[in-house]
Amino acid sequence: MIRNGAKENRVTKWLVSGPPLVFLLVFFVTPSLIMLFTSLRFPGEFGGLAPIISPTEAAQGEHGLTLETYQLFFSDILYAEVFLKSFIVASTSTLICLIMAYPLALLIARSEKRFRNLMVLLVVLPFASNFLIRIYAWMIILGPESVFSHFINGVLSAFGVAPVTLLFSPFAVIVGMVYVYLPFMVLPLYTNLEKHDPALLDAAQDLGANAWQRFWHVTWPLSLPGVFSGSVLVFIPVLGMFAVPDILGGTGDILIGNLIKDQFLGTRDWPFGSTLSIMLTLAVLAITALSTWLARPASITKG
Repeated sequence: MIRNGAKENRVTKWLVSGPPLVFLLVFFVTPSLIMLFTSLRFPGEFGGLAPIISPTEAAQGEHGLTLETYQLFFSDILYAEVFLKSFIVASTSTLICLIMAYPLALLIARSEKRFRNLMVLLVVLPFASNFLIRIYAWMIILGPESVFSHFINGVLSAFGVAPVTLLFSPFAVIVGMVYVYLPFMVLPLYTNLEKHDPALLDAAQDLGANAWQRFWHVTWPLSLPGVFSGSVLVFIPVLGMFAVPDILGGTGDILIGNLIKDQFLGTRDWPFGSTLSIMLTLAVLAITALSTWLARPASITKG
């Protein structure tokens, strides 16, 4: 009976963990290995990949495996600058999303239950429309002839500041990123804040804590897992985003996602595009590991 029970537990364990494991192997590990192998190839004469083994002795061009793309990546500071700019944009977008999302998530969590579902629906409602349509709408809003641009430039001119161009600028890129990924910050925060026990705030109030002290010493520490989860959900997609900088950014707003896209679809240098993708993947994994470590529950030592 014990052996049968242990066997059933193993079968149940594999039935539960097997499909996610297969999914990760097929859709993450395998593509990553293909990308790694591609980064070690030579580019083809007309784009794509050169053959590993020359089909004929008279064949021209390079073939086989090489570390040339990695040498190029680490030898040119331009790519480090693009990575740094991408990290700055992703960090700025994540911070703005956190500042905007936290009060909204707190408001939803502390609202009456009959209103919560409606408020959450309003948060995710923009996903009902096409992504590109929403981004092109911001081109109209930030355009030089828009009411918003005239208002901003009118305020600036009142203070003696020259008019500014909102569209095709870093400002427009940040606005687009925040607009697209704000719900990804709100939802994890709301899920976390909803579970907080109100008795803890009542106890802190009874002990003489004011509203700010109750937030800083009770609500904020308890919400840190939601903060880290939301930050990861925003930071990582923004880091690899290329559509928003392409549409709303200028020629100087090229991020790592745009660079990777250009390598595959523009210059057709697949090996170098794969190298950039590998570097981005390693950066994302490092950030995820750091966020997981920071969001871990504090260990309780027994005295």
